Amino acid sequence: MSEADLKALLEAGVHFGHQTRRWNPNMRRFIHGELDGIHIIDLLQTEALLENARRFAGELSSGGGMVLFVGTKKQARDTVKEWADRCQMPYVNQRWLGGLLTNFNTMSTRIARLHELNGWKEEGKLALLPTKERMGLEAELAKLEFNLGGVRDMERLPDAVFVTDLKTEEIAVHEAARLRIPIIGLVDTNCDPNPVDYVIPGNDDAIRSCQLIIGTIGAAVETGSSSWRTQEEKRIAEEMERRRKEEEERRKREEEEKARVEAEEAAKAAAEAEAAKQATGEGSERSAAVPLAGAVGAPRPPASSPPSPPAGSSSAEGSAAEPRTTARGGGEAAPAPGAKEGGAS
Repeated sequence: MSEADLKALLEAGVHFGHQTRRWNPNMRRFIHGELDGIHIIDLLQTEALLENARRFAGELSSGGGMVLFVGTKKQARDTVKEWADRCQMPYVNQRWLGGLLTNFNTMSTRIARLHELNGWKEEGKLALLPTKERMGLEAELAKLEFNLGGVRDMERLPDAVFVTDLKTEEIAVHEAARLRIPIIGLVDTNCDPNPVDYVIPGNDDAIRSCQLIIGTIGAAVETGSSSWRTQEEKRIAEEMERRRKEEEERRKREEEEKARVEAEEAAKAAAEAEAAKQATGEGSERSAAVPLAGAVGAPRPPASSPPSPPAGSSSAEGSAAEPRTTARGGGEAAPAPGAKEGGAS
């Protein structure tokens, strides 16, 4: 149910308002006339305004926005829960807790408590407790489930609030208006449309009317949210693929760098080993060549010369030897004057 035409609105009884004596003057511009003491709503305006609200809800949800469905009256309670579950959006269909929006920090702690108790129940921890303590926790869990069961997955403030009855949900409307959250509202002739951003004039007391309006808005939200989830899943898959490729490239670079460093270290070690080997070979050759050179090619020491005579005697002997040499060379030399002959002595 994506759109509601004029015939569907007429068949659902959306055009019936409240009694003329219970009307709100601010709804005058949406009233077509009066019949048997009952105001008749202008369905042409309802159709156009419903389409405007439907388009807004669809665009909001298609961008990842969150719409809070609110309907605690009997005519809309089941329909609100059904469409909110289909759209995977938060809802309130039993009782609006004051401060759910304006005091969301405190409500978040109660929602966390609800998740904690549910976890204990699923794990079987509640059954292990003493009877009195177990009954107290089960009563607390039931109360939290009744009041906050529809908003258990609401981790932040909603981007829009869809209200089915402004009189019944007056506190919710005030809180949303205070926080400037856009409000989509089904407004009857006895309500004030001023706080509502997207007014849908119509009958909020008939079950078929509530089903039609809620279904139209819910279908738009469902279409937009499903398309956004599809795009988000695709984006997440692409992001995971990109990260996986980056991780593979990083590992490949690390392995290449590691292999290069190992190769450089191995080459360096091999060069050092080769240099050490060459140095060891040269040392051994030198040590073997030193004894051979000492045995074969060692120079002989010079012959020892006779000791030279003293300085004083060398001149006297020289002068005495000279006549002898001369005599031997030219015959017998005459003895030096003053010398003694051997025979006379």
